[in-house]
Amino acid sequence: MTFHLSPFTFHLSPASPLAAFDFSVFLRPSPEAVLNNLSYLLVGLGLSLLLALASWVVAFVVGSVVGVMRTLPGRILPSIGVCYVELFRNVPLLVQLFVWFFVVPDITPLLGDWFKQQVSPFWQEFIAGTVCLGLFTAARIAEQVRAGIGSLGPGQLGAGLALGLRRRQVYLLVLLPVAYRILIPTLTSEFLNLIKNTAVASTIGYLELAQRSASLAETTSRVYEAFTAATVLYAILNLLVMFLARALERISALPGFLGAGGNK
Repeated sequence: MTFHLSPFTFHLSPASPLAAFDFSVFLRPSPEAVLNNLSYLLVGLGLSLLLALASWVVAFVVGSVVGVMRTLPGRILPSIGVCYVELFRNVPLLVQLFVWFFVVPDITPLLGDWFKQQVSPFWQEFIAGTVCLGLFTAARIAEQVRAGIGSLGPGQLGAGLALGLRRRQVYLLVLLPVAYRILIPTLTSEFLNLIKNTAVASTIGYLELAQRSASLAETTSRVYEAFTAATVLYAILNLLVMFLARALERISALPGFLGAGGNK
């Protein structure tokens, strides 16, 4: 029976050499032969976060607009909002990603030719991933914004209109600021889901954390270490987001309202 006393190596079971963890693999040169393997994964984590943040900007803006459209009077704008939500929410995310990356550039000749010939592969993957994840998540945010505005009831809208504000001003100055504070917990959940959904961008070649951990497992044959490290890094990032969101909840708490740390 052999035991490894290195600070980087141990066996889960002496009878199971395949279950050995060799953490020294993270100090070896990476597949790019520039950084060590730990730095290689950390860069992937940074690229995952960059894609998530860019997608979140798109999702938050588009989702807010569509959510407001669904609460407006009339039929046309609410119907457009419903069609958007149902389309993006009911088509698999992976299919949407392939459409944005492979199909859209081919059906838009001028823009597509520029996109494929003048834009570097990294930015092609990043732009397609951002648009896809942003619009997909926007459909979910739209439903939450609609529900948040609806939870306020007609009283605040009526009061704002009675004061002489236009409907647009009532939404921007009264309804949305309150609704966003109520929705902080659910919006946090959507952002956490968005971080995890960035892994689908690996299917078009974007070298985020999931793709880099798979590459590391393939080049070093250390599958346990590669995917354990990816799991830990995802968990740390999500826990950090949750901690910041809880702090934001406390800061933005509205007395008299559920959500955002308020009590009703």
